[in-house]
This record gives sequence, structure tokens and C-alpha cells, in this order.
Amino acid sequence: MLRQFPQYTSASLGHALAGLIRAGLLERSRDQDARTEAFHTWRQWHPVASFFHFSTKDSHTPADPEDSVRALRKRSRTTPMPPPEKRYPKARQISLPAPKAQGEFPQVLLARRTWRQFSRSPVEIGRLASLLSLSFGVQSWVDLWGMGRVALKTSASGGARHPIEAYLLALRVEGLPRGLYHYAAGAHRLELLRRGATGAEAIQHLNGQWWFGDAAAVVLMTAVFARTQWKYPAPRAYRAILIDAGHLCQTFCLVATWLGLAPFCTMALADSCIEAALGIDGVRESVVYAAGVGTPPHGSKWAPWPTRAYGTHRPNPVW
Repeated sequence: MLRQFPQYTSASLGHALAGLIRAGLLERSRDQDARTEAFHTWRQWHPVASFFHFSTKDSHTPADPEDSVRALRKRSRTTPMPPPEKRYPKARQISLPAPKAQGEFPQVLLARRTWRQFSRSPVEIGRLASLLSLSFGVQSWVDLWGMGRVALKTSASGGARHPIEAYLLALRVEGLPRGLYHYAAGAHRLELLRRGATGAEAIQHLNGQWWFGDAAAVVLMTAVFARTQWKYPAPRAYRAILIDAGHLCQTFCLVATWLGLAPFCTMALADSCIEAALGIDGVRESVVYAAGVGTPPHGSKWAPWPTRAYGTHRPNPVW
């Protein structure tokens, strides 16, 4: 190399190379890990989908909810909040009949909220089993001649690929030891990966959101990308995976509400921490979403705002 660039000394070249390595633009061959080969599985989605996925992993440190509200109020003084709906006032207006809001299903839809406080009562394993089955479980199989079989679930999935896997961090489930489990969607059973789990671990996984530390269970949703990549080599399919996770999470929250539980969902994740705990490489399989559930605080009919003075029930902002 010095023959090609005689103006540089070995020391200056070494310094430059070290800087490129620190910046992640170069890597030493001996520094390569098992993920290096795994990145090749993204080759058909390079560079657009892979850049977005890997550059947005690991959330920033969350602010306290009250601090966030104060920051938003300050921002609104210079940048008003965008309007929450779009209207065409000059267009012809057609009144619609009143919606049918009676019956169990509409009431479940209207009752769904994101909860951030929970009682200390455990969730019964029977209700948890129903929640997992109706949200993530395989309801039936369809054989595709010459290809294999695909799963049918209660939520839609792009191309019936169902790339999402569910891992359960059981913290306070009656009849189930604390631990980390994988939900086997086709067999409707839990597979114990590790004994023991704490609320502090859940808070760490959920990027420091201490208000979820009292939840009874946390579900960590991962994506097995090969399932979708096999059918859809175009990078646009990455959108379908994120939407699939959203389908499942809304189903989870509605089923939990129907069961009388207090659900929540969050995208503020410590991705690398979660993936290390699950023993996945973060490339072929990566965490994309999290949801959880507990029992509502006693006497509360609304999702209270999180406060360190537990038991202070203030109305939760609509977001």
C-alpha cells in the first residue's frame, strides 16, 4: 500500500484505517461474527429496507411522561399540533346513519385503552392461554401443492407468510413460573427458554419505561424475515412485516380487553438487549414490537396516567 501512496507513512495509514474501523466502515477479518454471513440474507432488500431496519434499532432514552408533556406544550407554542382530522368543507356532505354501538364487540372496541398502571393481582393462566391463542395461535393449516403449508390466524398477514414470533416474559401469571418462554403457535404451548424474570428486566427491555414494570406479562414480537423474503424479494415487503406486527398487536389488545385485562403496546425497545436475551442474531430474526398485559388497578375504569406515586389516578391523555 505504501508503494501506491508514497506520501503516507505506515503510521498515518494505520491511524486512518483505525478511524474507518471505529466508524464501522471497515472491519477486521478476525472481528467478524456469526451475523456477517446472516447479512447476506438481506441482499435482495438492500439497500433501502435494510438501511431503515438496522439504522433505527435501539430506541433513544425515554423521558418521564410528565417531562414529555411539558416538552410538547413548549413545542406547541412555536409549532402547533397538526389537526387530528382532514375535512373537505366545500364538498357535498352526506349524513350517515348512527353507528351500531350495542353488543359485546362494539363495547370491546370502545373499551380498549393503553394501560400504564396495573394491580398486583396475577393474570390467570387460562386467560393468558386464550390471549395467546386468539392473538398468535395457528387456527388452521392450508396445504399448497408443491410448496408446503401455510398457517391461518385471526390476523391478516401479507401472503399468509406470518413472519411474527411471540416470546413471553412471564412475571406474574398464576400457575406459570416466572421465566422467558417461546409461544409455539402451531402446538399452542409454551417452550421454556430460561427460568426467572423480573420487572426490572421488562423495564430494561422496554427502554426504561418504568410504568410497565408492574405488568404481569410482556410479549416480545420478533420477525423471521426469511418467511416473507422467500415470497417477496422486493424491499417493499419490509412494510408488510411491520404492518403484520400491527395487526397482531391490535388483536392482542382487543382480546385482552375482552378478557377483562389491561393491555399495552410499545415501540420503544432496547432491541439489542432483547435479542441477546432471546438468543437471536438480530439479522435473520429481529425484535419489531412489544405488547403486554396486567390486571387493571382496583376501582379504575380508565387507563390512568403513570405516576411514581402509585395509586394516583389522573386521566390519561388520548395518545
